[in-house]
Amino acid sequence: MEQAAAGSPLSGDDLEREVEALAEEFSGIFARETIERYVTDSAIRAAGARGTALMPLFVRRMTHDRLEAVAQREGLMSKEVPEVLFVCVHNAGRSQMAAGLLDRRAAGAVNVRTAGSEPADRVNPVAVEAMAELGIDLSKEFPKPLTGELVEAADVVITMGCGDACPIYPGKRYEDWKLDDPAGQGIEQVRAIRDEIADRVDALVASLGAERAESR
Repeated sequence: MEQAAAGSPLSGDDLEREVEALAEEFSGIFARETIERYVTDSAIRAAGARGTALMPLFVRRMTHDRLEAVAQREGLMSKEVPEVLFVCVHNAGRSQMAAGLLDRRAAGAVNVRTAGSEPADRVNPVAVEAMAELGIDLSKEFPKPLTGELVEAADVVITMGCGDACPIYPGKRYEDWKLDDPAGQGIEQVRAIRDEIADRVDALVASLGAERAESR
């Protein structure tokens, strides 16, 4: 990969490093050519995100999630815990706050992913501030595009105002959370949205625990 793919914000050397790291992690699961294709595609999809210094990390995490989702879907990797996907339009506020809250509440008992139907170029800084008040750091998160493999791998898909953008697959639990959009809102309004999300996340954790107990 001497040259970066057209439209990619990463150099050829950057892409090569990410391919090498992921090829080692997914050794025996995916061929190098498959990993290279996903890395290149993720880099192109991430081109609009701010913070070029963190772009290699963004691309690696995005590609990792997509590869893991495909591997689980095809039975190449086991799924130890339920997968929850939060989807909103820009993946910059509501879905990011929900993911941070669920990750803390579930304490490893749930794998959490987020995506946006029209991802923004950065996470809403007021949402970052509101979550920091709870000791949850969203400063290194970034909006990610919604892809079919993420939806297919999820057990629960929570949508937040993204309309019909999220594809429907049978056998999954779907919920639509009606929440105000924090975009353009001040800290007081965003705190209120955060707290409403926290209540919904608590209910979600309880329901997932009940479902797992019933399945045993």
